[in-house]
Amino acid sequence: MPANNVLEVSQLNEYVKQLVGSDDVLSSVGVRGELSNYKIYPSGHHYFTMKDATASLRCVMFKGSADKLRWKPKDGTKVVALGHVEVYVRDGQYQLYVSHMTPDGVGDLYVEYERLKEKLRLEGLFDEQFKKKIPVMPRTIAVITSSAGAAVRDVIRILRARWPLTKVLILPVRVQGVEAPAEIASALKYCNAHSLADLIITGRGGGSIEDLWAFNDERVARAIFASKIPVISAVGHEPDYTIADFVADLRAATPSNAAELAVPDISDVRGYLNNQSNRLLQASSQSLKARRQRLETLANTRVMRSPKNYLDDRRLALDRAGERILAATNRHVANDRAQLARLAASLDALSPIRVLGRGYAIARGADGAVIRSAKDVKSGDKLKIRLQKDEIGVTVE
Repeated sequence: MPANNVLEVSQLNEYVKQLVGSDDVLSSVGVRGELSNYKIYPSGHHYFTMKDATASLRCVMFKGSADKLRWKPKDGTKVVALGHVEVYVRDGQYQLYVSHMTPDGVGDLYVEYERLKEKLRLEGLFDEQFKKKIPVMPRTIAVITSSAGAAVRDVIRILRARWPLTKVLILPVRVQGVEAPAEIASALKYCNAHSLADLIITGRGGGSIEDLWAFNDERVARAIFASKIPVISAVGHEPDYTIADFVADLRAATPSNAAELAVPDISDVRGYLNNQSNRLLQASSQSLKARRQRLETLANTRVMRSPKNYLDDRRLALDRAGERILAATNRHVANDRAQLARLAASLDALSPIRVLGRGYAIARGADGAVIRSAKDVKSGDKLKIRLQKDEIGVTVE
């Protein structure tokens, strides 16, 4: 029978790759086996095969992950590798892309730790963009830890010594054992639901990986990530890292260090305020001194020593200014008069009356129009002749 779908080889391989990539188990899986054909390429990538008694699996570990190895893998070593499975389309083969690898025998807890760490990292729970800012001077700090351990006493002692203004609220939980993860996660949710604090410190003192395992629990990690209140994780000692440390907004090396990171040192704040106060006093003193010098300078001026003399000077200056204004006005008027005389002379020279004074006359018709030619009149027309001083009427013959 003919197949319902006919695909190219590459199409089929791509389809299988998508199926494998969408599988939850294959996206984060741990595999135990023996190393074989282990090769390190110049690029820094590691290529090898994992096998057991009946099967083998091709694997690759890229340089970024391989650089984190603290031991030297070699053929024949039994290991536990953590990573995800993908199909290499070109060859039509699937392989394990390894992100972490440890020699077999370090314990199932470590394998689970690395598996969960990689899973949460891929989900983005460790991303810096989700980290909340730690308040500078929190009013209330909730401490989620065992009420009987040394850690809580250290935290309280340091908080009171550094910043006694902060209220410390203890939410006692078990930090070890099967019940511990649920109690820690519940305390985190309770603190958020009732807005009990501005900052949360959660953690415990040092111990083995088994002792610290409650803070490697997925429930605790997700409760920290979901917290609207900033969380400082303080688990174990300096070398100890738990999943909670990666998810928290701030990681402290120890519970004591968490207390130091949570609040400022009151002596430092007092010193800062004293320094600012001294600077303010110094600035005020310098400003006052400058103003006093300015006042003394003004007090020694002539106007302050003898106001009458100052007024006399101003009066003289005013009189001189008045004289200058009057002189300028007179010059302006004289110039205007001279200009007017020149314009009047020019106008008079153009006046028709002056022309008439030389014996000329102007003839106008009955309508007042000037007669310019004999053609403009006929016998019997009445005209008016304008002389220099008077006017006569005539009749044209």
